[in-house]
Amino acid sequence: MSRPLGDASPARAALREPSGAWEGLGSIGGPPDPDGGSGKRRWGPDFLTELFQNPLDPGYADAAARRAKEGPRTGARRRVAAVSAALTLAVIGFLLVVAYRQTMAEEPARTQARADLIGQVQNRRAETERLQRRADALADEVAALRDRELSGETAARLRDLEAVTGMARVRGSGARVTVVDGPTSVDAVTGERRTEAQVKDTDLQLAANALWEAGAEAIMINGQRLTATSRIRQAGEAILVDIRPVGSPYEIVAIGPDDLADDFRKGYAGQFFETLSARFGISFETAEADDVTLEAATELKLRSAEPSIAPAPSGSAKVSSGAGSPVPGSSVTEGGR
Repeated sequence: MSRPLGDASPARAALREPSGAWEGLGSIGGPPDPDGGSGKRRWGPDFLTELFQNPLDPGYADAAARRAKEGPRTGARRRVAAVSAALTLAVIGFLLVVAYRQTMAEEPARTQARADLIGQVQNRRAETERLQRRADALADEVAALRDRELSGETAARLRDLEAVTGMARVRGSGARVTVVDGPTSVDAVTGERRTEAQVKDTDLQLAANALWEAGAEAIMINGQRLTATSRIRQAGEAILVDIRPVGSPYEIVAIGPDDLADDFRKGYAGQFFETLSARFGISFETAEADDVTLEAATELKLRSAEPSIAPAPSGSAKVSSGAGSPVPGSSVTEGGR
């Protein structure tokens, strides 16, 4: 017949107490007195205190007592112990020598492989830079031929469209927003790095969307121009703008109205970053940007789309899709801190 846990006898309950937790149970008919008497509460020492009070393991004490009783080893026992110790040391030394020789034999191959990989990366990087310069030169040549063949009004309209879509470099004034990661701490118990003070991809998305909403005509993050198809994503602890990594400090430069910096600072994005700065130590600064140049976007993929629903009324507010240029009637909010 099973019994409720509350019906357990005091003697059985005493078995569940930690060793040394109670000194004396008194009568079996009731619990010990926590205020003194026969049931005075006494907590056992912690591990460090126990270690310093009893530094010698009982096994070593027994061995020392047995040796004192039997006396030092002599004769055959002593020779056997010496031979065993010598053989053990010889085997350990042999294994160390073999391991060292294998490590040294494999080191040149690892060093050579690493050097080859570094050389390939440098060669590919140089080739990429050369091809990019060639592509820029061809783009300028195409633009010159286009301007020569098209009429002035048509060429001007095309240049405006290129500036809006990010296919051409633009120049003007606007705002400069700088966000820097806060101090990163390490948990003293688990050793895990705490990333609350690091800037997230959603933070940069919010900043870009707020700048578009405030009237920005072009935006660049750490040299990467944003377009209607740009994406800001988190990959581990790295942030990618499209497919290119960016790191702290994050500099967001936007071209737009003269009061763009003030509107951003006083708006919801400015309040959001002020809260991050006060709570996590993330550095945040907004300033006016005069006469800045934003380069054209690289690897821009052209796409064609048609709305599946009727367009919104002309008086509706414009918000942005993801982190790209403003698109009427669409918005993206992803994740959170």
